[in-house]
Amino acid sequence: MDNTIQTVWIIDNDEIYKYAFRKFVKMKGLCSDIVDFGNGKDAIDFLTDQTSGDKLPDVIFLDIDMPVMDGWEFVKAFEHIKPRLPKRIPIFMVTSSIDYADIVKVQNHSAITDYIIKPVNAQQFSFIFSVGLSKQSA
Repeated sequence: MDNTIQTVWIIDNDEIYKYAFRKFVKMKGLCSDIVDFGNGKDAIDFLTDQTSGDKLPDVIFLDIDMPVMDGWEFVKAFEHIKPRLPKRIPIFMVTSSIDYADIVKVQNHSAITDYIIKPVNAQQFSFIFSVGLSKQSA
């Protein structure tokens, strides 16, 4: 199986975080395409659109606290459409929340790969794009 990451989705309403994420990923050459959404609903709508099959992400970086549809609502909706997707898409919950309840909730969701607390540093990104994702395809 090809472990190359072509497309990454950022689902987050924090424009500064998305800007820094794009800058870092492009600087390191970690992927060729970054798509961002300001809330979970826009991302779910895109995933359920039949014409978007060839534009699915290789990985999703998801925030918890967003307007319209938050990260938990996104995960719930994602779990319903996941069986219809042609590939497995790892989700990394990337958030500023240090709430223990959120951490435990992530551990009980098979759709979520890992919980990462912002700000994300270069070593965490390197791990996610190499070791973290290669384990997902095994």
